Amino acid sequence: MYVTGRLPLLVALGAVPVVLLTTAGVAPWLATLVWIVVCVAVAGTDAALAADPRRLTITRTIPGRVALGRAVAAEMRVRNTGERTIRGLVRDAWQPTAGADGTRHAVVIPPGESRVVRVPLLPRRRGELRSEYVIVRSAGPWGLAGRQGRIDSPGAIRVLPPFTARRHLPSRLARLRELDGSTSVQVRGQGTEFDSLREYVRGDDVRSIDWRATARSSTTMLRTWRPERDRHVVIIIDTGRTSAARVGDGVRLDAAMEASLLLAALAQRAGDHVHLMMFDRVMRARVTRVDGPGLLPAMVDAMAPVEPQLIDTDWDAAFGAARSLTSRPNLIVVLTAQDAVDAARGFLGSLPALARRATVVIGTATDHPASTPPRASAEDVYREAAYARSAHDAEIVAAAIARAGAEAIVDHPDALPPRIADRYLALKAAGRL
Repeated sequence: MYVTGRLPLLVALGAVPVVLLTTAGVAPWLATLVWIVVCVAVAGTDAALAADPRRLTITRTIPGRVALGRAVAAEMRVRNTGERTIRGLVRDAWQPTAGADGTRHAVVIPPGESRVVRVPLLPRRRGELRSEYVIVRSAGPWGLAGRQGRIDSPGAIRVLPPFTARRHLPSRLARLRELDGSTSVQVRGQGTEFDSLREYVRGDDVRSIDWRATARSSTTMLRTWRPERDRHVVIIIDTGRTSAARVGDGVRLDAAMEASLLLAALAQRAGDHVHLMMFDRVMRARVTRVDGPGLLPAMVDAMAPVEPQLIDTDWDAAFGAARSLTSRPNLIVVLTAQDAVDAARGFLGSLPALARRATVVIGTATDHPASTPPRASAEDVYREAAYARSAHDAEIVAAAIARAGAEAIVDHPDALPPRIADRYLALKAAGRL
């Protein structure tokens, strides 16, 4: 049972009869008690006359997946299986991060009929968002009180990474078409295959001259090479405690997801095979042996429920799991945070064995400012000193990564995805992938 704002108003209006009864010689406390009893009886009768909200059935229509920050509407079809008209309010019990506005939707449902209630959602958190039940209030005929019921009707929506780095994809695809089309790479490498013969022009690499074709022709002929397809790209996303650090407007794990999605989209268009794993001490998500248009949907679906774990990553186990994805990786991209010397020791100890098997790129998202902040106060000075110390530690780790045979890329969350994509293209152009 619940009461509305009309009941206090009715009690307040009782001042008039209480005064009249008091004037007639009735004790004030008795007159007040009589009026309160009358109001309670009227409210109880009103609630008893209200239709039973448990006679409603709920059928949900919810999109299975939506990108983070994108508005979507969840629908509920509310059907009255009782014999009385229900007049009341319906409220869906979504968790706060689903972005529901909390509106109580007024409905009037005659017996045997149904109404559709639309609940707008604007998810603010990646992962699985749920609503377990619906609260229904059925008002009495006088509007003083009513009956409230909970109807179990579980529903869920999976909120996917937004992939805002998609805006960098067209320009990188244009560069990929240049590499794979009329401007094929001219220097042969382990990641190239023969494309065609053309005439030599000044500035071409003489090592690519085809002397047999030149002997059969009246001019010097040159071999051109195009990037080889069917290469294996392994992406490792660290989900340990460093992935929970705030960088930019999100956490480091979100920046790693953006970088991996852009790289995967580019590699898929280039005809390469992409393998993804998210790891700390156990495998949190894995996508392998998925090619073509289904790659990105599989990746975002696997990434959606993964959250940072407040534990240190076991890099020996992580690199061992990476070797199980494919027996011949050509490029391994590790997205982690290697900007502290003490925390990087285990990682650096395991890295050389990995770098001997493939080209390794280490990507780290950071929020260190590109320029030195002004020294306006003591707080600014301490902040500048902290940034300088962190940058110095990151340089030491980057040098150690280079000695281990890998390459470190450190940048802001918005700039890291295109930088890793550009490095992939550079490896393609150089014939190393």
